[in-house]
Amino acid sequence: MNQKHLRYVRQNRKKIGVSIVILIFLIALGIFILYATQSDYSLIPLNKIVYVTGDGSGNFTCDGSNDQVEINQALAYVAEHPQYSTVHLKGPYTYVISDSILIGSKTVLEGDSTAVVKLKDNAGWPVSKPLITQLDSAGIHKVTIKGFEINGNHDQNQDKMKGEGYYNMIQFLDSKNIQVHDMYLHDGHGDGLKVERGSNIQFYKNKVYKLGHDGLYTIECTNVEAWNNKITCRTNSGLRIWNSNHVKFHDNVIDSFFDWSAGGPGILIEKSTGIVNDVEVYNNTIHDTYGPGIWLIGYGESYPREEAKNVHIHHNTFYNTGTNPGIDWVGGIVTSGFYDTLIENNVFDGIYHAAIINMYPSVSTGTGDQVDLSPQGTGYTTIIRNNIIVNTQKRTKDPDGTGYAVINYLPETHTFVLENNCLYNNSAGNYKNANSTTDIYVDPFFVDQKKHDYHLKPNSPCKDAGNPA
Repeated sequence: MNQKHLRYVRQNRKKIGVSIVILIFLIALGIFILYATQSDYSLIPLNKIVYVTGDGSGNFTCDGSNDQVEINQALAYVAEHPQYSTVHLKGPYTYVISDSILIGSKTVLEGDSTAVVKLKDNAGWPVSKPLITQLDSAGIHKVTIKGFEINGNHDQNQDKMKGEGYYNMIQFLDSKNIQVHDMYLHDGHGDGLKVERGSNIQFYKNKVYKLGHDGLYTIECTNVEAWNNKITCRTNSGLRIWNSNHVKFHDNVIDSFFDWSAGGPGILIEKSTGIVNDVEVYNNTIHDTYGPGIWLIGYGESYPREEAKNVHIHHNTFYNTGTNPGIDWVGGIVTSGFYDTLIENNVFDGIYHAAIINMYPSVSTGTGDQVDLSPQGTGYTTIIRNNIIVNTQKRTKDPDGTGYAVINYLPETHTFVLENNCLYNNSAGNYKNANSTTDIYVDPFFVDQKKHDYHLKPNSPCKDAGNPA
């Protein structure tokens, strides 16, 4: 190779090297400019999770006061950047909030089990302002909230009344595809999760304790499912739907905190103006509730049969429900205003008043006015088959005439059809304004009734004694 050609090769190598250095510099400069234009978010690494902590190890750091500010910054970043999906609250830490946490669509808000979101002392919020709610007032979708604890701090906010719409923990409007699971929701003034005009709502594997209203409350929603929750009621219901349809409540355990304010039914299914004709309640254990185990009620102006029918309640266990000494509408299942309800394969033990009752209660508002909950139609039928009803006891309020297995207080408009049930040791007898030609009246021989094991012994007379269909 001659000297001229060698100099040419060296010069080209030098040019290539300079070009590579310039290219690397330009890439680095572009990345710096990109991050610099992202204001406070410039230090967030390129991954799918944004971390909020209390010790400085995350992307946002809280100091135990007004912690919703940093949480909302993290959630806003995720909402604005589609490549991110999740905000994670690290524990052990208590995030004290003085304003609402705002979550957007396609977002996961998760946390360690030791991460706690807590309402501040003496918060003074107006009615209907929740702890966690939507970023977009028009509604959100594809939202998951999971894994952490919400402390409603009831005892340090007692200037507000329970059940009046204060400090709901999670609340959404016109939203869909909502999941809330593996949460611990406790000591609140209002609802755990409230959704109005939503769809595809899933509430599961949560622990709910001593809230001020309902654990789950859906209003005019469709496709609602709640399962594997452990709920202790205070003030109102564990699970509640109002004018909602295509609903499944299953495999939950529901009881009540024993106090004068310990609430109403374990499950409330309520219809006034909407369509409620596809509801299934099964495999739940409901016990020691202050009000009835399940309250199924249709009321208001007359409605066609197709709007309130076919509720299916099966394979549930009820024991000691209806302990409230101040109301007369206690029991296992209290119902009115629904057509073709099917109640089958349930066990009722030690229920106050009666296991299954046709009645509508007199309920007062906060101002003392009476609410008319009477159904306006006729021909309401409930089919009761293959159930075991034992040891019913008189209710505490006005006990005379109570303690039957089933009671129909509305014989002019409501009918029971009883088929192949086992009734035993009910304090007042088996029927009031009802009868059956196929029921049996024998000890069902439970495996261990004292421990609430209601499986049947091999020699149980209830085996193969159900409806042949």
